Amino acid sequence: MPKAPTDIRSLARQWTHIAVQQLGGIAQHGVSESARVAACIALLERGWGRPPQTHTGEDGEGDIKVTIRHIIQGAIAPPMQLVEGSDD
Repeated sequence: MPKAPTDIRSLARQWTHIAVQQLGGIAQHGVSESARVAACIALLERGWGRPPQTHTGEDGEGDIKVTIRHIIQGAIAPPMQLVEGSDD
């Protein structure tokens, strides 16, 4: 996704204080204000970007494991496992 032009980010950042106040008010007293929350999130993401996504292995823990299988002359070679961050 392309980055928003600097002027749009700058304009959105002007609403940061109000967006945070709205989210705080909704967290304390809101019943169903999904449109306001969505607007606050949109402003914050445009102004400050989305938070980084973490990548983990099974069940949300550990490294991601990749299994590579080779077919050699019609036979399946034993699987190899690569662990992210290893030197192997």
